[in-house]
Amino acid sequence: MGKEIIRLVETDITALAVDAIVNAANNSLLGGGGVDGAIHRAAGPGLLAECRTLHGCPTGGAKITKGYNLPARFVIHTVGPIWQGGNHDEAQLLRSCYHNTFALVEAQHITTIAFPAISTGAYGYPAMEAACIAVRETLAAAERITFLQQVIFVCFNIGTRRAYEEALQ
Repeated sequence: MGKEIIRLVETDITALAVDAIVNAANNSLLGGGGVDGAIHRAAGPGLLAECRTLHGCPTGGAKITKGYNLPARFVIHTVGPIWQGGNHDEAQLLRSCYHNTFALVEAQHITTIAFPAISTGAYGYPAMEAACIAVRETLAAAERITFLQQVIFVCFNIGTRRAYEEALQ
């Protein structure tokens, strides 16, 4: 198990028929811009209603909801760190996003999952550093979670895709 379960795609994460998609959420979990807003719009009002019952999520944490109108059965919401130059535990917090997400994958017996490039949009995390953390944490999880079949990284532009390609080398 390892790199062979990882796929890179440039597509709309809300259109993927996987067990779970990951939402790069904000602390409120009540929607926002970018991937977060797109997921909330595509899932419909049930997602927002369920998120209201979760009372937010700390940075580095992860919480799971149903997928509602999405083709994915679940949405795992994780809150990535805002990049502040790299000296404010950003790497540890980003690792925690993946670690906590994969803990939910294991608990829910999720076999296929799609991730956006967490924290690399509005939160400004450098794509190369974020991709290296994402790949490292995914490979570690694949060793541990024997039923995990596919991890898709959804790259929102060519620069992000190149960062993930390089991280996979």
